[in-house]
Amino acid sequence: MFIVTAKLNRKRALAIVIVIALLLCAAIILAARRDQAANQGNPGVLSPETETAADVVAFLENLGWQIGPEPIEVQEILIPREFNQVYEAYNALQQEAGFNLADYKGRPAVRYTHEILNYPGQAEGVVADVLVAEGRIIGGAIQSIQVDGFIHRLFPYEDG
Repeated sequence: MFIVTAKLNRKRALAIVIVIALLLCAAIILAARRDQAANQGNPGVLSPETETAADVVAFLENLGWQIGPEPIEVQEILIPREFNQVYEAYNALQQEAGFNLADYKGRPAVRYTHEILNYPGQAEGVVADVLVAEGRIIGGAIQSIQVDGFIHRLFPYEDG
């Protein structure tokens, strides 16, 4: 059996606590930077921070969609305080993509609509709607504007 004893005064104890706190902060910062660097350029990673309409374009392009630089439509909307069946279904679609409109009930948002130019099998008539509130992308969808159209969650474009 081996026993070590050390005399610890308040100054040493405080210095040890400060060093441990600094090491923990450094580890957290390094982990965050590592995760951020790993996500750079990965089109599957949604980047919800946005300040301008150009950020919405960059977001969609990061997903691999080819779109025009200007939106077809920009519309201010209000997320309802109470969801009906349609909004419940739409929010389920948002949750598949990692969003949740329930967090924004009763709040204003802006919907940016862009034409998608590279949707597989459809040369025209497909748009991406992106919802922005409080400087963040809070949802969106890809949809056909044809009579027999479709709607699905935002996802990265995959060629082939």
